[in-house]
Amino acid sequence: MKLSAYAKYAWFVLTFNVGVILWGAYVRATGSGAGCGSHWPLCNGVVIPRSQSVETLIEFTHRLSSGVAFLFVVGLLIWAWRVFPKGSIVRKGAVFSMLFMTTEALVGAGLVLFELVADNISIARAVSISIHLVNTFLLLACLSLTAWWSSGGKPVQLSGKNFYMSILGLGFIGMLILGVSGALTALGDTLFPVSSLVEGLSQDFSPSAHFLIRLRLLHPTIAVLVSIYLIVISGLIMLNNGKLENKFLGRSLTILIVIQLLAGLINVYLLAPVWMQIVHLLISDLIWITLVIFAAKTLSIDTEEYIVEGANHDVKLQESSSI
Repeated sequence: MKLSAYAKYAWFVLTFNVGVILWGAYVRATGSGAGCGSHWPLCNGVVIPRSQSVETLIEFTHRLSSGVAFLFVVGLLIWAWRVFPKGSIVRKGAVFSMLFMTTEALVGAGLVLFELVADNISIARAVSISIHLVNTFLLLACLSLTAWWSSGGKPVQLSGKNFYMSILGLGFIGMLILGVSGALTALGDTLFPVSSLVEGLSQDFSPSAHFLIRLRLLHPTIAVLVSIYLIVISGLIMLNNGKLENKFLGRSLTILIVIQLLAGLINVYLLAPVWMQIVHLLISDLIWITLVIFAAKTLSIDTEEYIVEGANHDVKLQESSSI
């Protein structure tokens, strides 16, 4: 299938935003969140900082790439308004992409202005990180759907698909909970690094440990439970919907989940080095994007049913007009 220029651009915007998200994780993992001080949108009070510190360079690069990503989404919205008709599902996807891109920028600004970065270990930072993660996932979902629908994906039709909606809805909730627990675990790994696996386990089971350390025990359990659930429901959906495209998406989702579980084990064994945290997050984003598209395909209007319903509707109109 040949993609339109808009569809290619939409996939590019999605890919670019994934890159920005990964760089944001690098900012957090290296403790560079305060590289521009408590200033936003300026960096240390100026447009282009002159500081030679690595932290400032890392944070400023992230802000610059985030600004470019924002402009790309603005372009996605304007272009959709120009080439797609009123009521188009692609228009709606672009509108929600712009909405969550805006809230993403506001949450990021709040982290800086309220100094919820660097070595801050407060509950407020944990809450803000969780909100940031949920908003990021919603942004990726909207960008993914915009790219999918502009590439020929059918609109979603929820009537008569309560079973699919229920099991997929639980899957999305599970992924959000897993994502939040992963973000908090990564924050804990950054703020409370350990030199050995034994030291890490000792911290985890210590009654006086910080809440971010104690949360590290929950993440692997949540990961296993959510992974098993997603693998099971993707298998059920593939059994009930034998279309080649659905099978490819379902199998891709399963493969990514298995790879992620292995990556998680490696991450723990290596004591969460920065590069492995980035890889772990990348796979998580790919799982989320695949799940979103898999759900969109599963809940989409069946082309054959749509044609039959349209034909029956035309017959009824002809019969009523003849009477």
